[in-house]
Amino acid sequence: MLHAQSRTKEIAGTARLLVVLLGFAWGFNWIVTAIALREVPPWSLRFAGTGIGTAILFAAGWASGYDLRVPRGERVPIMVAGFFNVTMFQILSAFAQLEGATTRVVIINYSMPIWATILSRLLLGERLNAVRVLAFGLCVSGLTILVWPLFGASGLPPTVLLSLGCALSWAVATVYIKWAKLTVEPLTNAAWQLLFGLLFIAAGTFLFDGYPRLWPLHTESILAVLYVAVLGVGLAHFLWWSIVAKLPAITASIGSLLVPVVAVVASTVILGEHPTLSDGIGFAMIFAAAACVLLQPNVKHEEMPE
Repeated sequence: MLHAQSRTKEIAGTARLLVVLLGFAWGFNWIVTAIALREVPPWSLRFAGTGIGTAILFAAGWASGYDLRVPRGERVPIMVAGFFNVTMFQILSAFAQLEGATTRVVIINYSMPIWATILSRLLLGERLNAVRVLAFGLCVSGLTILVWPLFGASGLPPTVLLSLGCALSWAVATVYIKWAKLTVEPLTNAAWQLLFGLLFIAAGTFLFDGYPRLWPLHTESILAVLYVAVLGVGLAHFLWWSIVAKLPAITASIGSLLVPVVAVVASTVILGEHPTLSDGIGFAMIFAAAACVLLQPNVKHEEMPE
């Protein structure tokens, strides 16, 4: 009995460590993406990253004994979620990074749990408790402080609109998955979302790039693409969905909240970006808003991470 309890604690401790490591892996994924975008077009980058990552996730899931079958009635909902969660999120975030500072893109993107909360209230009738109302107020205030200095004669910069579109696409997919009430395992759901999203990305790649423009590339770009594909998409998703079922929701959420912190700090150190005071205040408020939503007790993870 004592041996079983000790073993359970050991597994949980390892899982917590892996969640923290994944928070750093996904945080650096934003930095590596910015490096790859110096040479690789957004559509081609996402085609390579999602394609390789999807293959790795399916292979890892199959080798680990996961049931990767999807009931016929759930295939269309997963395809719709894949369009918003994978295609729209991946493409909009890449173009947002191409247009502006990675730091600002990350900050705006992590308003996504709050938009999911608001959409859940409007479309699913979920209650807005005091904590969620506070989160919404913090988020709106943070975005206002961050965005206000960026207004110019032509309105908001494209990077802000693309980042908001990215956050909203994630929120739409999350709420849609809740509405669809899928019975498929989360890892299987994630794998098929990636595959369906890849089909849309492939179509866009051949439409806009002509063909995947992945050669010739400098070594730095090749390593960046491989990082995004292998760690950022394939193995990281596999580990996340394998681990999250073993941990309390709040513990897993801490791993999610590490991502924007790591990404913002790494953008400053590695990419040489210099966030403004309004960026810093906006980030603090948006981060606090996300923490209010994600750190509530018994929050079930149905969203795709990153």
